[in-house]
Amino acid sequence: MQPGAVMTTQKKIDPDIQQDVLRELAWDTRVSPREVGVLVKNGVVTLVGTVDSWAKAHASEEAAHRVSGVHDVANDLVVTVPDDARRTDTDIAIAVRRALEWDVRVPEAQITSTVSHGAVTLEGAVPLWSQRADAEAAVAHLMGVRRVLNHIVVEPGESLDLEKVRTAVETALERHADREAGRVELRAHDGAVDVLGVVETTLEKKAVLGAVRGTRGVRRVDDHLQVQPRR
Repeated sequence: MQPGAVMTTQKKIDPDIQQDVLRELAWDTRVSPREVGVLVKNGVVTLVGTVDSWAKAHASEEAAHRVSGVHDVANDLVVTVPDDARRTDTDIAIAVRRALEWDVRVPEAQITSTVSHGAVTLEGAVPLWSQRADAEAAVAHLMGVRRVLNHIVVEPGESLDLEKVRTAVETALERHADREAGRVELRAHDGAVDVLGVVETTLEKKAVLGAVRGTRGVRRVDDHLQVQPRR
C-alpha cells in the first residue's frame, strides 16, 4: 500500500470479531486467555474476567485493539492481586520511583507519580512519545500494581514532519530481509500519527511503532497495524 492510499476492508460481523480477539489473546504470551472473556456488540469489544496483574489487563486491551474490525475496547477486567504479591501504597510508590530512576529511557526527574489503593498515576511532561510509553512500561509490571493511569503529556518543542517519520520507519525495517515499508500507511493530524497497514511479524510491528514513537514532533501514536504472516 502506497502512502496516502485508502484501505478497503470488508466489514466483519460481531461473532467473527469475537473469535479473532480470542485468537489474538491466545497468541499473546503475556495474557492468560482462559481468564479473559470477550463480548462484542457493533464492533465494540468488552473484556471481562479477573486477572492477577495490571500488566495482563493492559496486554489484553492491546491485543483486542490489534484486531481488525474493532472500533473501541471497554476494559472491564478486574485486577485481583494475590495475597503474596500485595504491597502497601508506600511500598509501591518507592518501587515506582526506583523503576523510573533505573530506566535509562525515561527522564524520571520530569515525571511524578501518585499511588492510591494500588493504582499508579503518572504525570509530567516529556519531549518524546516513546518516553511516555517507556515510563508506563517501567511500572506496569511492578508487584502490587492494580492499574496505571498515564497522564504524562508530550511537549515536543517542534512541529511534526511526516517525511521524517516515514524515513524512520523505512530505516527501522531495513534490518528485515524482506521489508515491505510500502504496506505501512502513516496519517498525521495535530501532531498525532495513525499507523495503518500490514506487517508480517510482531518484530516488524515493534520496529515500526518504535520508529514512529521515537521521532521528534510526534505527540501521540495510534496503532492500527495488523500482523499477517506470509503463507
